[in-house]
Amino acid sequence: MIAAVDVYYRDDATAMAGAVVFPGFADSAAYRTYTLSISVVENYVPGQFYRRELPCILAILKIIEEEIDIMIVDGYVNLGKNPGLGQHLYNILDEKKKVIGIAKKHFRGSDALKVFRGGSMRPLYITAAGIEPSMAAKLIAQMHGKHRLPTLLRQADSLSRYGEAK
Repeated sequence: MIAAVDVYYRDDATAMAGAVVFPGFADSAAYRTYTLSISVVENYVPGQFYRRELPCILAILKIIEEEIDIMIVDGYVNLGKNPGLGQHLYNILDEKKKVIGIAKKHFRGSDALKVFRGGSMRPLYITAAGIEPSMAAKLIAQMHGKHRLPTLLRQADSLSRYGEAK
């Protein structure tokens, strides 16, 4: 199974994590969804985003009942020569799960692959651990949806923002 996870940080210093679990990259609907309100959130430190996001992702992973083989995170796996959120997740998971990072903005120095979807002139930036980045990019390009952001990733974002799919 695949899990796409996203975290939204609220003004009151709490967060909501959302996860969409699905069996195949071309799927148009989730197999199951999860949300988790998180009351203790680290402050954002520039250059160390993973310190804030990683505990939230690990918390929602604990409640996912399905066996997950591939994790999709909103962010970079690597930031050029430095590890990003996805690499830290990959390491904590003992390199047993593939991790694909999808970023909406370019990080200078990153070796991310660009994926253009839905006729958008703005790419998604794909990085990966445990899977060849070119294969990860191909899988993301094949995901369902006519917009830049695939349907199930939009759903993960909505779950984290609103606690439900919109």
